Amino acid sequence: MKIFVAGSTGVIGRILLPKLVKAGHEVIGMTHNPEQQKKIEALGAKSIIADAFDREGMIKALGEIQPEVVIHQLTSLSNWSSADNARIRIEGTRNLVDAAKQAGVKKIIAQSISWAYEPGDSPATEEVSLDIQAPSPRKTTIDGIIALEGAVAEIPDHVILRYGSLYGPDTWYDIRGVMAEKARNSELPATDGVSSFVHVEDAAEAAFLALNWQAGTLNIVDDEPASGTSWVPVYAEALHAPVPEVQAGGAGWERGASNAKARNEYGWEPKYPTWRTGFVQVLS
Repeated sequence: MKIFVAGSTGVIGRILLPKLVKAGHEVIGMTHNPEQQKKIEALGAKSIIADAFDREGMIKALGEIQPEVVIHQLTSLSNWSSADNARIRIEGTRNLVDAAKQAGVKKIIAQSISWAYEPGDSPATEEVSLDIQAPSPRKTTIDGIIALEGAVAEIPDHVILRYGSLYGPDTWYDIRGVMAEKARNSELPATDGVSSFVHVEDAAEAAFLALNWQAGTLNIVDDEPASGTSWVPVYAEALHAPVPEVQAGGAGWERGASNAKARNEYGWEPKYPTWRTGFVQVLS
């Protein structure tokens, strides 16, 4: 198939592109930075310069390419700004979906997050409502997710992948990442809030497999949702960072997510089934 990947140079995109190429697909990777074109082409894909915030430019690009599938991995995470990330989820997704619809795209696969659910006492399944009543500043993130998922669902054959917190090469949790720095500086307390993780390789594999998945929304997380009191000490130890401070309590929405649907209905199996061993493998 002819596949257009938006966000092709991100931590997932860089792993996903070679998978698609190896499988025999014609892959076009989008970037707004001309300096990234050679990196895309080195992965075996064609490259195109386009800006997700340029509506007419996106319509023109997809109209010329005429892809059968669009894979949406756009994020804006480099400045640690929830507002920037929400903007690309709202405006960028809107432009990408409108362009895809006009180009007659048959399928769209999109990145979402698994920590957008309303508060609860157990790991969230896909049937749980999103946290539409979230107060600020969390509301900024939730509004972005609601807009993204709503727009993507306008294409009937859509797969929404609600990823857990990404770890692995070049993520915030990598040895040189922001979270690693916080751990080393004793700025990452161990709380009772529950998180779900997913290795970037498993996230990319899910996007690849989703080419053959039926329409729907899936949590793409590992097998072990865990409180900060469980995972933060393991992460700190793998980094040879100080023992973290323990702080009681956690937000109601910090509940983790269940991967039962992806496993049981779609046959997805994470290569890294738990952060417990994954952190050590990645950071050792």
